[in-house]
Amino acid sequence: MRRLAALSLPLLASACAAQPVGPAAAVPEVTSWRSLATPDDRKRLRDWRSAWIAALAKAKAAAPAEVAGEGPLLEPDAAPLDAVTPPPGDYRCRVLKLGSADAAMPGYVAYPAFTCRIGAGAGAGAAAAPSGQGDAGAIDFVKASGSQRPVGRLFPDTPRRMVFLGTMQLGDEQGTLRYGHDLTRDMAGILQRIGERRWRLVLPSPHYESLTDVVELVPAS
Repeated sequence: MRRLAALSLPLLASACAAQPVGPAAAVPEVTSWRSLATPDDRKRLRDWRSAWIAALAKAKAAAPAEVAGEGPLLEPDAAPLDAVTPPPGDYRCRVLKLGSADAAMPGYVAYPAFTCRIGAGAGAGAAAAPSGQGDAGAIDFVKASGSQRPVGRLFPDTPRRMVFLGTMQLGDEQGTLRYGHDLTRDMAGILQRIGERRWRLVLPSPHYESLTDVVELVPAS
């Protein structure tokens, strides 16, 4: 079952009671994302390009003009730039959902910008646990508004990308599941810099709704 609407009430209740809010609650301190990632997320990260290509084909069939209008943001092979690490602060983040995992869902959805935060203690309550800045260069990432809110950390990987590991917070939940506690809530993706002040977070094969999600990140100030 891949639709968010199908989540059971016991699952939602366990999420609310699980942990304080914040990346430090969701993702423990580790020296490398490889020592933490689940087998499921390792596979999603390995197959990110094929998942994106399949999702993009369905999105183009559903909304060709809208997809074309996004330019490099939705092009898997658009050359990412070096110095990928985004500076700490608030960001405007747009979520674009490519392809559909359910016949009842559209093949392309672009949401208006929400607020995201990057940096140590990015989430409310994160100060109650160790800071993400101590994890060999890892930084916190939180989507601060909306009904689906990724919470986790961005880890250094190569000069041109970082790896995101985290969990999804839903609706009015006040707690955060620990990464690896519920595979259907686990999230994995890659962050690339595609402009002077522009990044994209690619989330291949999410467990709900779409085939690939692309999050555009632009500093709010």
